[in-house]
Amino acid sequence: MTPAILLLLVIGIAAVGYAEALRRTRKFAGKQEEQRAHSLPVHHGALVMASGLIPALLVWVLWAGVSGSVIRSLLVAELPIAITGLPPQRFSLALDEIRNLAAGVSIGSPGPEYEAAAKHLQALSAASHGWMTVAVLGACGVGVLIALRRLNPQLRARTEIEMVFQIFLGLCSTVAVFTTLGVLLSVLWESIRFFEQVPITEFLFGLEWSPQTAIRADQVGASGSFGAVPLFAGTLLISSIAVAVGAPIGLFSAIYLSEYSSPHLRSIAKPIMEILAGIPTVVYGFFAALMVAPFLRGIGEQVGLDVSSESALAAGVVMGIMLVPFVSSLADDVIRAVPQSLRDGSYGLGASRSETIRKVVLPAALPGIVGALLLSVSRAIGETMIVVMAAGLAANLTGNPFEAVTTVTVQIVTLLVGDQEFDSPKTLAAFALGLTLFTLTLVLNVYALYIVRKYREQYD
Repeated sequence: MTPAILLLLVIGIAAVGYAEALRRTRKFAGKQEEQRAHSLPVHHGALVMASGLIPALLVWVLWAGVSGSVIRSLLVAELPIAITGLPPQRFSLALDEIRNLAAGVSIGSPGPEYEAAAKHLQALSAASHGWMTVAVLGACGVGVLIALRRLNPQLRARTEIEMVFQIFLGLCSTVAVFTTLGVLLSVLWESIRFFEQVPITEFLFGLEWSPQTAIRADQVGASGSFGAVPLFAGTLLISSIAVAVGAPIGLFSAIYLSEYSSPHLRSIAKPIMEILAGIPTVVYGFFAALMVAPFLRGIGEQVGLDVSSESALAAGVVMGIMLVPFVSSLADDVIRAVPQSLRDGSYGLGASRSETIRKVVLPAALPGIVGALLLSVSRAIGETMIVVMAAGLAANLTGNPFEAVTTVTVQIVTLLVGDQEFDSPKTLAAFALGLTLFTLTLVLNVYALYIVRKYREQYD
């Protein structure tokens, strides 16, 4: 039985329980007032359905998590000494070969002991799947029957099903927490390994970035330099240019669309502007490399400036264009959320529209606007493709926007491309850069939360 069919059977049993619960509760729901059900029939039905689905899914998940190790232990216990006596690495390869044979994938001519082990593995897997099917369907059926037997007019089904949904929503909310914690711990662990080989002071304050390390002892020119200051400087330079381009345009467009434009113009202009948010960043990268960079280089030649064909300015300008819909959409929603009563009060005191916007609307919407700007900064810091295609890979420590620079995210991708060994400083440097980027993003989020709490206004 395939997992899809098993899932359909579980849902079918739970649906039958739901229908039966509705039928039973509608009988005693129409009796005298003192015997009327505490909860609606739909609440009883939902409780019965949940009583069948939850145990079945728990049994399914637990069985899937435990069955693999149990089957492996039973398989190893029956293997001949010719296989179990192999060295650890060779024994692991032998187990993989047995799994491939059991799955119908045969490479070469396996011995008879491997074929017998593969048949034994197939039998164990089939038995495990069969027992799992029985256990899952049994848990679902038993849960439905127990819930049906509990039905009575005094059963607080509504309270119980609300508690079930509350627990479910609480578990969903913890997914983000545990995901963030898992990402942090994994990056932190590899970063610690990196800092055991490279001093943290060299990484944070070094002025040269050349992560190539020597493969042989006699190799020249690949000792590795892991000073990340050029990467931080390049990230800051490109992000600053992007925010300087995207933030004013996005904010001014949001003010116009929310305060000045007609409803008809807004209904046309805002969707067109938000189309920019759906364009893949690689398309922006092509636009920057093929259109913006040559254009800026040509202008530089006309005024006597030496603009590189891969410059921070080209990447920053195109990245700023990419940020416009983010800033505009968020700021527009925040500005429109300011109560109309504040505008009317300002107009009543004799203020003009521009004065009302500057002195009433924007201060009231400041927390949301700051959040939109910091979100755009985070997006700019994490952008990769535009920088790769428009600004290059050169880790230059410069504040000149006309020169080629690189960013932290670009170097992370570069370090992890291809076959890598996760025990060399070159590869582990990517995790140290990731930890630095994570910390920087965390600082931005904390600062945004501080700004929002400081300037938050409560409206009736």
